[in-house]
This record gives sequence, structure tokens and C-alpha cells, in this order.
Amino acid sequence: MRNPAKLRSVLPLLAAASLVLAGCGSPAPAGSVPGGSAAAGSAPASGFPFTVDNCGTKVTFTAPPERAVTIKSTSTELLLALGLGARMVGTAFADGPVPEQWQQDIPVISEQLPAQEPVLALEPDFIYAGWESNFSADGAGEREALGKLGINTYVSPAACQQPGYRPAPLTFENIFASIREMGRIFDADAAAAQLVNEQREQLDAIEPHGKELSALWYSSGSDTPFVGGGSGAPQLVMEAAGLTNVAADVDQAWSPLSWEVVAERNPDVIVLVDSSWGSTEKKIGVLEAHPVISQLDAVKEGRYLVVPFAASEAGVRSVETVQSLADQLAELDQP
Repeated sequence: MRNPAKLRSVLPLLAAASLVLAGCGSPAPAGSVPGGSAAAGSAPASGFPFTVDNCGTKVTFTAPPERAVTIKSTSTELLLALGLGARMVGTAFADGPVPEQWQQDIPVISEQLPAQEPVLALEPDFIYAGWESNFSADGAGEREALGKLGINTYVSPAACQQPGYRPAPLTFENIFASIREMGRIFDADAAAAQLVNEQREQLDAIEPHGKELSALWYSSGSDTPFVGGGSGAPQLVMEAAGLTNVAADVDQAWSPLSWEVVAERNPDVIVLVDSSWGSTEKKIGVLEAHPVISQLDAVKEGRYLVVPFAASEAGVRSVETVQSLADQLAELDQP
């Protein structure tokens, strides 16, 4: 079973331990924390233990997590959408506000990537990250080191980077499968099945834009734009909304693309990713100040679509993003 005293005692030493443990075997299974609503000492939840292969790391769950920490909006929002807020002891590194329908008073560890000490102080049995890079000696801790402490770790599968794990291309079936897997981990299969069914119905009801329009997904950057490529969430949601991605030939979820190539491909519309550190207004300013890009019809006519950063990555808000793009395209058609 997890030992809180042990966790507290290793806080000053974990950074060194992370380096020592690099290259060791697979993470140890989580301790026998009571799962679901079962009382201590009762029989384990049905279907446990089981092991998942997550981004190349094998993780064994002996019981549903009871003290989860989430890093990035995609992980936080999925647990909240599954009704698991009571199992969350902390969140960090949000990309934007949680949608109103899921808002709960969950403690915020850090506005940025959290350090190991404040994460471990919450005595988590599960850390769910949106990016693989969230697990590092400079961040929440390396997965191997955390596993040795009896803390299970998990990365959103859409963010896996290793060959054989990176979705190429990402599909809605990948997203729905990740929702179901999280439901299994938390012994919340019924809630996950209901959420997937609702999202399928919403997706099926969306009418893609009828015109053949090309689009640039402009995420960040000024000297060189960082854009949505052909294998990740930007490609998925644009295609579902009826848009043709001008960077579809780039086999990455996001990638640098020169302004010269953008000008050559002359997108009909530009999707702007809005965030507190890279606002829509800032991006429009970059586009309008560029001597070549400012002459594109999409810029001169202000044919912009806006997606909040927190809804721009693959997750429980991807269907919502498709609907938003379709609605904004319909508005552009209005005289």
C-alpha cells in the first residue's frame, strides 16, 4: 500500500532519484488503494488488476485511483467530464479555463508545469499528464521514479511520440478509445460509455461546411509560424468541419512552416489559436505586419476562425471544436 510517510521523506531526494532510476525496468504497480466507493478492506473492484501499455510504459492498476493529479487541460477536463472530480486532489498547467459545465473547486498546484515537491505533497496515487514532457526531473518527476514510489502515471495517448504509439493520423476513434480506457482505469466504464455515445451523436449531427475551402491552423510563432500538420488534432477537427489543411502533407501534429510556403498555399481561412500568452489580437497583428502574408485575401478580408488553446488539443473538447469551426464558417458565409 502507498506509504504517505515514505512519500514525504523522499521530497528533497526525488530529483536525484530520478536520475539514478533512469534506464531501470518497468514501473512497479500502484499500491492497493481502495477503489471506487468500496470501503477499506472490501473486495477489489471488478476487472482489477490490469495493465495498460501507455506510450511505451507499462502501468498496472490494482484498484481505481483515489488521489489523482492532472497536468494540462486535456487530462483535467476528461476526468471532470467523467464525473471524477471527487478523486482529484490537484491540477496544474491549465491551458485555459475549464468549461462551465465541468467547473469544480479542485486545488491548483501551479499555473505552469509543477515541480515534484508540491505534487508529491498531495500524496497522489495517479498522475495524468497531457504531454510526455510533463514527466521529467524538472517537472512532476520521471515516470520510472514515480512508479518506484507506487504512483501510477499516464499520458494522453494522442500525445504519445514514440513510433508505434503516436497516432498517425489521429482519429476520433483514438479519442473515444482513450475516454473508454480512462473509464476502465477509474472503474467508471458506464460514464465513459455514455460520454462516448454522446460525443458520437454530436459529431454525427455536425454538418461540414459545403464549400471547398483551404485553411491554415496558426498556433504560434512570428518569425516562423508553428502550424497544425497533417496527423494530429488540427487536421482531425478541420477535416471534420469540411476544411482542407494547407499543411496536410506535414506528418506531424504541429510543425514549423515557413511564411513563404504559407503564401504559396494561400489559405482561404486562417484558424487562430487563442491563449493568454498568444492572443488572437497578437496573431492578427503578426499576419497584418508581414509584407507578404498581409496581402493574402484571408488576411485582408479578416477570414479568421478562433479556437481556444484548451480546445485545440485532442480530447473531450475535440467534437466541440469541430462544431465551433462549422458554426464560424457559416457566419463567414453571411453577407
